[in-house]
Order: sequence, then structure tokens, then C-alpha cells
Amino acid sequence: MRAWLLDGIAGLHKLRLAETPEPTAQVGEAVVQVLYAALNPADRYLAEGLYPAKPAMPHILGRDGIGIITALGPGDSGGLAIGATALLLRGETGINRPGMFAQRCAVPVESLVKKPAGWSDQEAAGATLVYLTAYQALTQWGKLEPSVVLITGASGGVGVATTQLASAMGHCVIALSRSEPKRRQLQAIGANLALDPGDGQWKKQLKEFLAGRSHNRVDLAVDNIGGELFTQVLDTLGQWGKISVVGRLAGPVPQFNTATLFFRRVRIGGVAVGAYNNAESRAAWRTVTQLLKKKHAKPLVDSVFPFERLPDAFAKLQQGPMGKVLLAVEGR
Repeated sequence: MRAWLLDGIAGLHKLRLAETPEPTAQVGEAVVQVLYAALNPADRYLAEGLYPAKPAMPHILGRDGIGIITALGPGDSGGLAIGATALLLRGETGINRPGMFAQRCAVPVESLVKKPAGWSDQEAAGATLVYLTAYQALTQWGKLEPSVVLITGASGGVGVATTQLASAMGHCVIALSRSEPKRRQLQAIGANLALDPGDGQWKKQLKEFLAGRSHNRVDLAVDNIGGELFTQVLDTLGQWGKISVVGRLAGPVPQFNTATLFFRRVRIGGVAVGAYNNAESRAAWRTVTQLLKKKHAKPLVDSVFPFERLPDAFAKLQQGPMGKVLLAVEGR
């Protein structure tokens, strides 16, 4: 079969499309013929040695995807059957074991779930990782009553997922994006206000919008960006404000002053969806799909690239899509 092989932890330029042996289903596993695989920033981080994984080389990236089950190994099938369509929930696939950037992939049965009713293959292909990450970012501090939630990098995969889930939970959602068309679309999917973080007046605009509300400061920020924007986001937080840190697309936070945390008792916590065990992942996924159904919301797909154009797909991801970037492996 054909697969994109990563020859070393030195960056995405080490990817090559090549023939590789067919996977077989061991005990508790299924072989999936991949229809669509989704790209995530974590794939690039792993390729660059910035992710805590040590896969055998050559490695196959790709931790999100959907496909048709073509074989089942011995043991419990988890209610799945040959010929069924399933999507990857989460686990070691694409991290320390071969992933979905291949025509076929062997996956633990416990890491597969059925496609939600009414979703297309493309919508489902890149949903699990971003929605589980968004859910953890919104809930890791405990139950959050209807609050003001600010999301940086809101047009990315996790940003879109967080916007939709936060809206479904009843929060007032503030989305940050530098693109005017994307800001309009974010408001269409649930953001109460969308602002341009490149506009020096955005914090003033936020303050004016929240004036007179019972919550006139940000209660929770979900940060996908880092960099200089991080300290600006800190300024918007109220008493006991919290930041769930998901990503660092803009790099390190320069000249971070810890004194900014003191008097409002601000708390900062990292988000790591890998901390969920399988039962927790499945429970979170059930809640996610229920919330989306409640709002008649579905995942957003920005673009779909042919299997042979994975480097172009990563370039698109780097540019900043509106939703998910997919790879059509055996797409139907």
C-alpha cells in the first residue's frame, strides 16, 4: 500500500510518499481502509521533535480520520463489523504507532467510534481530536456556569470547535480572528462577538460590549496562539479568571510578568487531550455530539487535498484555515 513515511524527527520535509507493507489486525485491532485523514498542528510538532513521542522510523503521521473496516483481529470487536464506517477517536495512532496518512491503518478497536448520524465522511474525519480538545479546554476547571469565554485563533480547528461547544453550553462567546470573512463566519456559528486581535482597539471594543452585563470581564480564555497576544488576553480576565492553553502557534510569550496573575487570582492550565483515558474520551465524545445536535451544528471543513498533495495540505494548515484541512486518501 502507499503511505506518507516520515524518515526522521527533523521536520515535514522528511515526508515521502512510498510503498510500505500492508497492516494486519492483531488481537483487539481492526484494519481500516482510510477514506479521509485530517491534519493537526500536533503532526507538525511531532515531525519537528516538539511532541512527547518516540515512534519507530519510518513513521506514519495522522491521528484523525475515517474509513471502512476491512478486517478484525481476534477478541472483542467492540460492536464493530467488517464493512462498517468508523472514525478514529484518540489513542496512540499517528503518535507512537502508524497513523492515518496511509491507504490502510491498523487501529485498536477501542479507538474507533461510529460516525454520528447526519454527518458526512468529510465532516466526521477531522472532528474527534479538535472537539475533545475544545471540550477539555472548556471543562477542565470544573462546572462553568454561563460565562464570558474568549477564544484566540478561533477560526482554526480547535477554535471553531470551541466556539460551537461554548455557544451550545450557553456561554457568551468572544472570538478572535484577523480575517473579516472568518469573523463573520464565526458569528454565524455561535460567537456573540468577533474581534480582530491585530486592531489595537480590540480590548476597548470588548470592554464596551461587556459593559452593563453581569459578567463584564472574561471568565475563561481558550488560547490557541500564545506569543504577544497572550499577555493582552490576560488583561481581559476578571477575578478568578482562567486560561486554558491549547497551542502556541505564535511561539513563546515574550517578557511574561507573573505579577499579572496575583491580584485577580488568575489561573493558567495546559490542555492535553491525551490525558483522557478511553472511557473518558468516549464519555466526552458522547457529550460533544449531544451538544452539537442541540445546536444543529456540524464540523467545518476548510479544504480537501488529494492524497499525493500532503505537503500542500500542511502549507494550507500553516496559513490558517477556517475549520479542518483533510487529505482524501480513498475518498468517496
